[in-house]
Amino acid sequence: MSDEEPGRDHVTSLERGLSVMEILAANPAGLTLTETAEKAGLTRAGARRFLLTLVATGYAVQAGRNFSLSPRLLAQARIWLHGVPLWTFAEPFMKETAAKLHESCSAATLSGEDMVYVARVPGPRIIGVDLQVGAHLPAFCTAMGRVLLSGLSQPDLEAFLARANITQRTSKTVTDRAKLANIIAKARTDNFAIVDEELEIGLRSIAVPLRDRSNAIVAAINVSTQTSRHTPAEMEAEILPLLRQMAQRISDFFVVQ
Repeated sequence: MSDEEPGRDHVTSLERGLSVMEILAANPAGLTLTETAEKAGLTRAGARRFLLTLVATGYAVQAGRNFSLSPRLLAQARIWLHGVPLWTFAEPFMKETAAKLHESCSAATLSGEDMVYVARVPGPRIIGVDLQVGAHLPAFCTAMGRVLLSGLSQPDLEAFLARANITQRTSKTVTDRAKLANIIAKARTDNFAIVDEELEIGLRSIAVPLRDRSNAIVAAINVSTQTSRHTPAEMEAEILPLLRQMAQRISDFFVVQ
């Protein structure tokens, strides 16, 4: 019987081979031929063919009676990951969080005095600020901006505050540089920031950092909402845990280089 079912673009043998790879991946200490066959629902002869093919192509190694995956699969995965932007991986998690909260979810990096949007999932509710990927907003008065600034060294932060164009956006915008330094220091300690109507009246935002393997802040992720929907206390209690969970899932899925 052919591996390819008539009229269907489905290779059954490939599917079974991938299943064997997944089973080996879940058992890094290795499995015997019999154990592999049982877990894959294959005959010993079938499992043997898949295992020996993986060994012959360098994707598995055999040590005595045990079979296990080789580093080759990890190397191929790294090649693929290095060619794909982080936000390709982050966006599905952002969409999931935005759908749960019925709010917008965005990600940004720091560029000079601004935070720049690198990914955005709009919410169903309209605000006055028109934001798209590539849009810039002042870092000093935004939640993501303050999270990003909290990752600067103290000398770099002092230099930023000394040179930044800090202007009043709303009646609530904090423009005192000493107060801003304290707010950013608090964001560094708390590992999140909330901005309450400092960018636009009626708009609140909460943000958390996304860190690389050295624990440096490389981006920030936020959720924005209308003041009529969430108080700052509610955002901290209800939105912050989901934001932190999302940031951790992104980091677990793809470690920033």
